[in-house]
Amino acid sequence: MSDHNHHGHHGHAHHDDHGHGDHDAHHDGSAIHGSMRDYVIGFVLAVILTAIPFWLVMNNVIKDSATAGFVLLGFAVVQIVVHMVYFLHMNSKSEGGWNMLALLFTIITVVIAMAGSIWVMFHMNHNMMPTMPTAPEGNTPQQMHDMPM
Repeated sequence: MSDHNHHGHHGHAHHDDHGHGDHDAHHDGSAIHGSMRDYVIGFVLAVILTAIPFWLVMNNVIKDSATAGFVLLGFAVVQIVVHMVYFLHMNSKSEGGWNMLALLFTIITVVIAMAGSIWVMFHMNHNMMPTMPTAPEGNTPQQMHDMPM
């Protein structure tokens, strides 16, 4: 009888683990596979987030290249988030939060590497550029070139 009660209790706990877990996974979005609706939303957002920057660049809407670069970078970041949420199904609850921790570590590493690379390239460019000779008053470098020696 003890064996029967233990078996019944074990079966009940086993049922709760799977039934409860599947129910939560379905409603909190951490299920392994998304629905067709999720994939369609992700696809539409990805197309929009590709078409807008393409249109901005092809029509030269933003004249300043630095501003255009930051706007395109913003669209790229939003598109990365869309892909992670709708296609990779990553959120703060998936894999017990380890996916989010790994993502944060990756972002921090990439930001440090990119910022360091840009900093090094900027300073190398600044320090390696040949200096222009100072022009006499009112003369441009082209006028100096045309002057007789």
